[in-house]
Amino acid sequence: MDINKLLEMQAELDRYIEEENGLKDQGLIPKKVLALLVEIGELANETRAFKFWSKKPASEKQVILEEFVDGLHFILSLGLEIGIKQINLKETNFTVEDVTEQFLIIYRSIHDFQMSYSVSEYQSLLNQYFYLGELLGFSHSDVVNAYFNKNEVNYQRQQEGY
Repeated sequence: MDINKLLEMQAELDRYIEEENGLKDQGLIPKKVLALLVEIGELANETRAFKFWSKKPASEKQVILEEFVDGLHFILSLGLEIGIKQINLKETNFTVEDVTEQFLIIYRSIHDFQMSYSVSEYQSLLNQYFYLGELLGFSHSDVVNAYFNKNEVNYQRQQEGY
């Protein structure tokens, strides 16, 4: 997966949004962190992984993938905010197999990142998030294609005054 192409696309979208909405030079990191937390919650809700009391199945894979990519947009955007210019996804040997536990790990990773805004905490968050994608059954090409599609939707929404 060429994650750096996605990072470039996110940089262009962020510039567009900031220019269109008069947000240049505003401190957007806290808003982006909160947006990411909300998106992760929406993703968890669609997977229904934590809803032990419900018999209703998870949403369709495509719906879950779209929610996953929504979170990826904000993770990439946060990387840009802290000066990330290039990403190297690291090979990981994570062993968690429970999706609910992985969501909790991601929430902790977001908290840790928020406390320091460090590159190492960012890299950890990114790796944990992609591991969640693997647990949800998404290939790298699934993620890239869905990101491209959602990026187009995001531009369209901006043009329509979303």
